[in-house]
Amino acid sequence: MKNLIIQGENIGGLNYLLNHGFKEAIDLIYVDPPFATGSDFLVSEGRTSTVSNSKSGRVAYTDKVTGNAFIKDIRERMILAKELLSARGSIYLHTDYKIGHYLKVMMDGVFGIDHFRNDITRIKCNPKNFKRTGYGNIKDMILFYSKGDKPIWHEPKEPYSPGDIERLYPKTDRYGRRYTTVPIHAPGEALHPLPFKGNYPPAGRHWRTDVATLEQWDNEGLIEWSPTGNPRKIVYADEKEGKRIQDIWTFKDPAYPVYPTEKNADLLDLIIRTSSNQGSIVLDFYCGSGTTLKAAAQNGRKWIGIDQSEIAIEATKTKMESFRPYRFIDLNKPEASSNTP
Repeated sequence: MKNLIIQGENIGGLNYLLNHGFKEAIDLIYVDPPFATGSDFLVSEGRTSTVSNSKSGRVAYTDKVTGNAFIKDIRERMILAKELLSARGSIYLHTDYKIGHYLKVMMDGVFGIDHFRNDITRIKCNPKNFKRTGYGNIKDMILFYSKGDKPIWHEPKEPYSPGDIERLYPKTDRYGRRYTTVPIHAPGEALHPLPFKGNYPPAGRHWRTDVATLEQWDNEGLIEWSPTGNPRKIVYADEKEGKRIQDIWTFKDPAYPVYPTEKNADLLDLIIRTSSNQGSIVLDFYCGSGTTLKAAAQNGRKWIGIDQSEIAIEATKTKMESFRPYRFIDLNKPEASSNTP
């Protein structure tokens, strides 16, 4: 499969993929559609690092569909997206606090409430001092769904901060290594438990592992014995990969984007590494300037981007220049499509 950039209205692009062998072939979809703002988004002429919604400049995209019509439009695309997803596929829908709750209900209907995974809060900017009745908005939201019960999932971790290490690993051994201890028994009573160093698990509990392993840990100095003879497993901070990433993310928008509402590249990197495999196909059918596609390529994934904006396609081609070959398809001029630009 060649990577694809498709120019055209994305309903047409999704149907093109369904009719050309991509049904149930895509492992990950990320989309950042318009947020029903009622605005036009423009790129100011002569200032390529400045993006605004002023009255001057080239229109990058129009966000004039609002209300029920907007929900209906997104739903129509999500139904097609579900057909494209593999059995282990996932979709991330990036939206905001004004429309996101309505989209959540719609997504529950398309993918099933049992396949809702997360409502992720994304901190997008620094606090502002706008004068309005209400609290300042520094976040948007990402709705994460899977198609089935066992999606691709690579547990995401982030490094412990110094404060985390002091709090979670309060002890220090004679070599200066920070550690904590955890019980070596767990809930659930064993019928015939074996003794470990003359000890049995407490009533209603069982050893977490077999006695031979417990004895090995003890021989290696990985069991700490309390003054009353209670054994606990030693866990060192420097042997842990980090802490599990939670559902509040801080990925602030680029200060000088090349395209309106361009998202943080590290955000896409996290999503792609977590919810796809090497060689997976990643799709973004509101691809904008191609940030999703670039993150996919850098992580060894195949990629497909769809957008109808001429400016978006120009920006995507520029961003993906280093990741040839790819196939460019213009749905408005199918006979002019080229295999390698």
